[in-house]
This record gives sequence, C-alpha cells and structure tokens, in this order.
Amino acid sequence: MDSKIKLSPSILNADFARLADAIKAVEPYSDYIHMDVMDGHFVPNITFGPLVIEAVKRITDVPLDTHLMIYNPPEWVEAFAEAGSDRISFHLRACRDPESVIRATRRLGASPGLAISPEVPTFELKPFLGMVDFVIIMCVYPGFGGQKLMPEMLNRIGAVKRDAAEMGVKVEVEVDGGVKAKNIPMVLEAGADNLVVGSSIFGATDVSRAAAEVRAILDGTDVRPAASG
Repeated sequence: MDSKIKLSPSILNADFARLADAIKAVEPYSDYIHMDVMDGHFVPNITFGPLVIEAVKRITDVPLDTHLMIYNPPEWVEAFAEAGSDRISFHLRACRDPESVIRATRRLGASPGLAISPEVPTFELKPFLGMVDFVIIMCVYPGFGGQKLMPEMLNRIGAVKRDAAEMGVKVEVEVDGGVKAKNIPMVLEAGADNLVVGSSIFGATDVSRAAAEVRAILDGTDVRPAASG
C-alpha cells in the first residue's frame, strides 16, 4: 500500500455556484476529490446524484472518491460507477448483502470501500476486510459538514488495521468528519492513511492556500512511529 498519506477534499462545503473553480484550486494538493452523496433518508440531508459526479469528472483528472450515504446502494452503484466514480464506498448497514455490492463495484471498474458511522462497531467490518480496498471511519455522525471530530473514534483505525493484519490483508483506512489542520497530527498518529477534509479547506477565504497548508502538514508529518509488535 502506498505510504504517502492521501488527501481527499470533500466538496460538501464548496461553493456550488463556482464548483469548477473550487476543484481546480485544490487539484494540485489532492489525491482524490471526495463526493458525499446523501439521500435524505439514510442521513438527514440531500446533496447530489450521478449527474454531479459526471459533471465533476469532466473537469478534473483527480480520481473521484464517492461516498454513498444512501439506502439501497445495490440500486445505485452502477449509476455512480458509470458516472465516473473511481472509488465507491457505502455504509455497512445500508443494505442486507454488502458482499454483492462490493463485488458489483469491482466488476464495474471502481475500487470498493465500506464506511461505518460512530454507532457501528468495527467488528462488523471484519468479514469484509479481505474484499474491500479501503474503509471509512466516520468521526462524526454523517449528514452535515463542519462538525467537530469525535476523538474517541480514532481508536477504531488501529482496531481495523489489527483485524486486517490478523487476516493477512492490508486495507487503507480513510478518516472522514471534523478533520482540520489543528487535529491532523492526532489523526495521523492514530494511523490514518487518507484524510477527508471539507469545511476547513472549502470554507476558507483562499481555498487553494488552505489546501496547500493541509498538504504541507500531511507531507511534513509523514513520519509516524513504527508499529509495535
């Protein structure tokens, strides 16, 4: 797995009237563009669907990291893959047969991932760790941007990695929710591989500068303690 710590700016808090400009501002510093899809049922908010994914795909070469916070992901994974999503994650408890959605995602050419909200224990992920490429640990209750990170959720990163190691597999752990410049060192120390950063980048007066500052922190802090044991 790539040792570089990845940055995935979330457009949830971007100015949608100038979305193309906002994405261009973060492109030089981004590994992915994070696309939060909400249906108003699985979470109490509505964002956008495949048409926005398709539009963003046309204006950037940065891979799209599509996070489905929706019910019935089996009905939608094909549409989001065809729209241009390079990675597609969905919530473990959003459907009855996660394995079939994971397999469908990979078959459609996208990298599959699973996400868990704070109330979902990490052990529920274990049966699927050998099937997915990444796991999203939510450090807030999903639905709205700009929330405060729940630090007690960071212990879950190590738990997932230990479970994966016991199975003899590697899985990227992505942290989503409340990640800001001031708490990035804490998030990295916990072992995160990929950070979703939203309001602290797109809510800044100078979006490009904010993204550059986060990228500099990630690059400068990419010396984590060696894992014990």
